[in-house]
Amino acid sequence: MVEIINNLKKQLPKCPTGIQGLDEITGGGLPQGRPTLVCGSAGCGKTLFGVEFLVHGAIDYDEAGVLMTFEETAEEITQNVTSLGWDLDQLVSDGKLIIDHVYINPIGLEETGDYDLEGLFIRLGSAIDEIGAKRVVLDTIEVLFAGLNNANIVRAELRRLFGWLKSQGVTAIITGERGANVLTRQGLEEYVSDCVIRLEQRTFEEITTRYLQIFKYRGSRHSSNEYPFLIEENGISVIPITSVGLDYEISTERVSTGVPRLDGMLDDHGYYRGSSILVTGMAGTGKTTLAGFFASATCDRGERCLYIAMEEAPQQILRNQRSVGLNMTHHVESGLLRFESVRPTAYGLEMRLLTIQSWIKEFQPRSIVIDPMSNLATSGTVNQTKNFLMRLIDILKSQQITVFFTNLLQGGSPFEHTELGTSSLMDTWLELRTTETNGERNRTLYILKSRGMHHSNQVREFILTSDGIELVDVYLGQNNFLTGTARVAQQSQEKLTQLNRKQEFDRKKLRLEQQQSLVQAQIKALEIQLAIEQAELEMFSQQEETAQQVLTDSKVKMSVLRKADQTDL
Repeated sequence: MVEIINNLKKQLPKCPTGIQGLDEITGGGLPQGRPTLVCGSAGCGKTLFGVEFLVHGAIDYDEAGVLMTFEETAEEITQNVTSLGWDLDQLVSDGKLIIDHVYINPIGLEETGDYDLEGLFIRLGSAIDEIGAKRVVLDTIEVLFAGLNNANIVRAELRRLFGWLKSQGVTAIITGERGANVLTRQGLEEYVSDCVIRLEQRTFEEITTRYLQIFKYRGSRHSSNEYPFLIEENGISVIPITSVGLDYEISTERVSTGVPRLDGMLDDHGYYRGSSILVTGMAGTGKTTLAGFFASATCDRGERCLYIAMEEAPQQILRNQRSVGLNMTHHVESGLLRFESVRPTAYGLEMRLLTIQSWIKEFQPRSIVIDPMSNLATSGTVNQTKNFLMRLIDILKSQQITVFFTNLLQGGSPFEHTELGTSSLMDTWLELRTTETNGERNRTLYILKSRGMHHSNQVREFILTSDGIELVDVYLGQNNFLTGTARVAQQSQEKLTQLNRKQEFDRKKLRLEQQQSLVQAQIKALEIQLAIEQAELEMFSQQEETAQQVLTDSKVKMSVLRKADQTDL
């Protein structure tokens, strides 16, 4: 029994709309051979929704369609969609589309006798048979019953209309205006439709966003969440939050930060390719400079980098980077570096996401810089902005594009904090801080986290020079660390102390050497004196021996002369 039910679910026929993102959230499209109600207030995109459904059917799926309109003429609709690149006249000429304008003037209508839609059925059925239409759009349903106050007649004919469309086997879209307390003015269309889609546009802080919501979908699972959608140059685009999963491939390749010593702090190799990097800090800490070195390092590898600036003009960024020894003009001229500078208030988050996607598709970058992402909060609520960043990061990671965000912290904000609460989405988080001592402000750099690699936990002084970025070891004192001139003064004091110690050592060494020389001289003198005395002793000994020998010889001679006995000797 379970297997039979599963097979029935798999066999539910659906008609793809071709609208970007819609087929994804509907699991394949609209219910095939059944009517779908698209309702909403004026200006939310109902007519465009229906026309795009027919255009994609004719061009992409070889399914002819009929557009029956009760408000705009065929010429008006054709002109309205020309800017989207759709040539309805050509589709009509090719026998792929019929546009039938039915004019109903509610003025002068009187409720006399029976009212039915039989004439409409005949007219619509003839158009369907003429080109073998598989898709039908009726825009808008309220006009058919304008001027009628008999609710029973209206409801009966609505049921007949939806039933007749089913009998024709066409996939139909019926557009309807929003009612006061119900989805539509009649309050019945949503009950007889197999699928109901509501379009709505809301304004928040002067920025308007359109939303799409599937209220019901008979025979198919669907999400009831609201999905932002856009009307842009190619038609409607629905961008669901869950459009990208978490099963994308990752890379173990490393890319340089553009600062050699920062590479060393990140396990000697830099960031992971396809990772998300966040640099936070208050104004003036050097976030944009760090972003520029990363962008330049990308171009130096022969890869493309897209730089999305939300505060400064591209020429201003290039000029400012030259002050720290970084010239990126040649990368712009070679086509490796592309700037896109648009204020966050220019359009909403959904349009921005779609625009970034179009830039990626066109430019094919390997790295993207968004400077600063904190400005995105002006385009929507905090939750909307976080959802936007979540979708953007997922899209970029799925394509292994490395993204570099800068985030401005307001004065007085706590460190290790982002107002958007997006730090958990980042793979590497760097923080730039300023410390004020001795009447000056100095920059320091911290690596708060870097997933999947060993990284330094030491603080570095972040110095901007005319030759680039220098990361200098801070001076670690007993209770704090020193930067700037305090570090230089301390280092000078240490050098002076070391010099004094060396000089004192040299003096002691010289004194010892002199004493050694003096002692050695004294030893030499004593050795000489000892040698003299030893020589004198030897001479005295020799003299004594000589004297004894002379005395002995004298005695012998005297004995001989005296003729003494032998015993006298």
